[in-house]
Amino acid sequence: MDRIVRVNMTDLTTRIEAVLEAWVPLGGRALTSSIVAAEVPPACHALGPNNKLVLAPGLLTGTAAANSGRISVGAKSPLTGGIKESNAGGTAAKALAKLGIKALVVEGAAKDDKWYSVHVTKDAITIQEETELVGKGNYCLVNQVQARYGKPVAVVSIGPAGEMKMLTANVSVADPESHIRSAGRGGLGAVLGSKRVKFISIDDSGTPPVMPKNAAKFKEAARVFAQTLLDHPVSGQGLPTYGTNVLVNILNEAGGLPTRNFTSGQFAGHDKISGETMHDIIVQRGGTPTHGCHPGCQIQCSQIYHGKDGKYLTSGFEYETIWGMGADCCIDDLDDIAEADHVMDDIGVDSIETAVMFGVAMEAGVLPFGDGKGVVRMLRDEIGKGTPLGRILGSGAGNVGRIYGVTRVPVVKNQGIPAYDPRAVKGIGVTYAMSPMGADHTSGYAVATNILSVGGHVDPLSKTGQVELARNLNIATAAIDSTGMCLFIAFPALDIPACLTSLIDMINARFDINLTGDDVTTLGKTVLKIEHAFNIAAGLTKEHDRLPEFFSGEPVPPHNVVWDFTPEELDAFWDF
Repeated sequence: MDRIVRVNMTDLTTRIEAVLEAWVPLGGRALTSSIVAAEVPPACHALGPNNKLVLAPGLLTGTAAANSGRISVGAKSPLTGGIKESNAGGTAAKALAKLGIKALVVEGAAKDDKWYSVHVTKDAITIQEETELVGKGNYCLVNQVQARYGKPVAVVSIGPAGEMKMLTANVSVADPESHIRSAGRGGLGAVLGSKRVKFISIDDSGTPPVMPKNAAKFKEAARVFAQTLLDHPVSGQGLPTYGTNVLVNILNEAGGLPTRNFTSGQFAGHDKISGETMHDIIVQRGGTPTHGCHPGCQIQCSQIYHGKDGKYLTSGFEYETIWGMGADCCIDDLDDIAEADHVMDDIGVDSIETAVMFGVAMEAGVLPFGDGKGVVRMLRDEIGKGTPLGRILGSGAGNVGRIYGVTRVPVVKNQGIPAYDPRAVKGIGVTYAMSPMGADHTSGYAVATNILSVGGHVDPLSKTGQVELARNLNIATAAIDSTGMCLFIAFPALDIPACLTSLIDMINARFDINLTGDDVTTLGKTVLKIEHAFNIAAGLTKEHDRLPEFFSGEPVPPHNVVWDFTPEELDAFWDF
């Protein structure tokens, strides 16, 4: 039977509750945002005892549905000041689902300066003082937790950045091979650090598989759904072969690859950091070019990247990280970027926010553009060790810009803008401006239609149709994030009708209900409105739903276009 588990760090108690009737049909982002909106005072300090961190598997997590293993992490964001959901792969979502835990809520704050861990099994939820792993990086922590329990357990953790409550700190989740996956955005690792929780371990031993109520219908729908993932050229061919980094050359050609702190849309060294080059290096060094980030992943866009010595260096080497440390910081050495990615995973910082921050810091003269080894050194010796400079850099791009007096600071709601220049890819710019999450490409991935011509084509350089496109994609994404599905199922969902139909059929067979496509759309709209209302109550206004003014005043080469939406045009996003 599904239940809500609460871990109260103020009095170090746990309790199990029945799921409120209103929350029964929810999962993933829909549930994390609903709990945060209902229980967290919008004006509270995000690092104070009144904030709550919520972990929730999706509606289909734990089943045999392909790509359904994402976990949602929600709270009030200390970075944006608004509501936040960030999700990740790994094994935690499946473990929670098998245990019948619909959401795990960490609330309150420890009254002393001790650190704690939380261990979850089918029989008990226990809080223990933690001394051995305090100060340790995520790689060491995961290995030692697995050794402590003598078997593979799911691990959700923070690195040193989370302990220091840095605003770039993420929540890390171990994958089946103990690599690090990240619920990266919004500083949620700092929220867990404010609770004095170093890690949560989840042991689902002795629990049966998650069984749909109508097994036959579920099996047939799952088969159709999985086939659509294979049939689409992006999810079935491009992503498994080159990973998300396939986008470097594509965006460079489109003139939308932000370079040198968003001063150009093209990077001269693009081919040196491209997905094609990365693939060849991985193969040459005996790495793994196609790899899943969670159990049941069929798209397999992750990979295992080895260094020049042939030893493991990083996994899940994503386009956004490579773009940020690469083009935006003008670093054209993939090994330097991979080393930076490894360190960011270990110390537990968002690789998007941190990369955008370094672009701003380089413009401020903190270190030269192109200094890859300097970036690695600052990650290890400044941010990782919490020096005064490290704490400044660990506070994110917006704060670094303010401290150093930089005017070209690419953030929305104080969160770094990732990977796509909104002047040259206008649909994603609308998502950056209007998403309740702050600048977040995953909230409504208009790049699919603007650049990849998935779901039709909307001219990326024209305003026409962009607000409607971004609105529809944000609504659809809020629903997808609630199922536990990977965002990349959106590619076949936009082009192959059987994909969305079979997704709904799986939900219906899982719970023996009769949802329609309209019901799923309504869910997405409801989630967005809940999040938007929380942000308004937290003090965010229409003026926070805007891009920085330099985008309107500085044309970006090679197209020499500017961001040209009026406030009224952007505000129409909420006309639903």
